[in-house]
Amino acid sequence: MPEPIRVRGSVVVPDAELVWRFSRSSGPGGQHVNTSDSKVELRFDLAVSRALPEVWRQRALERLAHRLVDGRVLVVQASEYRSQWRNREAAAARLAALLTEACAPPPKARRATRPSRGMVQRRLENKRHRSELKQGRRAPRQDQ
Repeated sequence: MPEPIRVRGSVVVPDAELVWRFSRSSGPGGQHVNTSDSKVELRFDLAVSRALPEVWRQRALERLAHRLVDGRVLVVQASEYRSQWRNREAAAARLAALLTEACAPPPKARRATRPSRGMVQRRLENKRHRSELKQGRRAPRQDQ
């Protein structure tokens, strides 16, 4: 394993909770692909993981629901490299990115504000000015 999968801060997913599977890749490599198991599939059972705090785990289960197999297992695949080692690194990086994004706290709620009076006046003045410019470009109307 290249390096531990760090979620956020000091939270790390232990290797014991990861399941690696290797198979033959359909990617680049010519005859090399027919003989080596370079495709990597990384499985992480999110529902039973003790590595993540309970709040983060619930947040991740909710946000990654569309990606979970059987509603609990997160599966990441990598087959873009000829080397199994580089595919392992790519899969681990993808899993770390997914978990980091899924465990992030919800964004701060936007507080509604009103534009200042001066801002409204400048906007309307710009609109009037733009309108006058465009009217000046028009050909004079010819009454029939």
